[in-house]
Amino acid sequence: MAFLISAIATLMVLLVFFNSKRLIENPTAQLIVKAVSLLISLLAGINAITRILVTIPAGAVGVEDFQGKVSDRSLSPGIHTINPFVDVIQFSTRLRDVKEEISATSKEGLALGIDVSIQYRLDPAKAPSVYQNIGLDEQEIVVSRFRSIARETIAKYNAEAVYATKRSEIVLQLREKLQLQITPLGFIVDEALLRDVKVPDTLQAAIEQRLKAEQENIQMEFILAKEKQEADRKRIEARGQSDAQKILSQGLTPAILQLRAIEAAEKLSLSPNSKVVITGNGQISPLILPVDRDKAAP
Repeated sequence: MAFLISAIATLMVLLVFFNSKRLIENPTAQLIVKAVSLLISLLAGINAITRILVTIPAGAVGVEDFQGKVSDRSLSPGIHTINPFVDVIQFSTRLRDVKEEISATSKEGLALGIDVSIQYRLDPAKAPSVYQNIGLDEQEIVVSRFRSIARETIAKYNAEAVYATKRSEIVLQLREKLQLQITPLGFIVDEALLRDVKVPDTLQAAIEQRLKAEQENIQMEFILAKEKQEADRKRIEARGQSDAQKILSQGLTPAILQLRAIEAAEKLSLSPNSKVVITGNGQISPLILPVDRDKAAP
């Protein structure tokens, strides 16, 4: 309708502009009328052109609505040529972070305070469907389903699991269930977060004490395992030394001992302080090695 009005206004003003001489005899008045009519026609023409071209900004998507009939196509960011009689509704496709504080009940019936959040965004391809079925404000529907899924998931776990031991598992289930329920509506679930769990103080103290005891038991088991490994290592080392001594004692015959004595004597004879080296065990003749007299002289 705005395009039609602008187009009609432009034509009428142009008629006045070209027929100003017939309508007004005063030259000065003719100039004023021409200037005003030209300005009005220019503004009306610009307005008409803007109804043909539409610009979708970054982080948004456009939906065409013509007299209640919604087009199946989505207008991506950029400049588009459209039917001038169509209304373009823009939706944000940026990531949204919705934080909620809900009351839930654990598996054993304890009341828990849960701080959760969901990060989701509109699927650009499904923007026309969202506009038709939900409208411009989808947050209430998303949040209500989010609360229901969170309570349903928490009810399957005991308080200790929710508070400490299985938080990552609960978050994974939350995200999977949200994707099953919210994706068909036209939204993409990026993340579901379990930010904080509030339990009664007495229960919190008991859980923390038990977790501390478990950590101490794990640490003690590690120390015992390490000590056992060290004992095994020493036992194996001692056994190896014993075996080596047995092998060595079995191989030390009299001939080998005599050979080792001769080799030691030869090494000693090379010392500058040695004079005479005699080897023997009472059963063999002593061995006298020569001595360098010059080096021995004072």
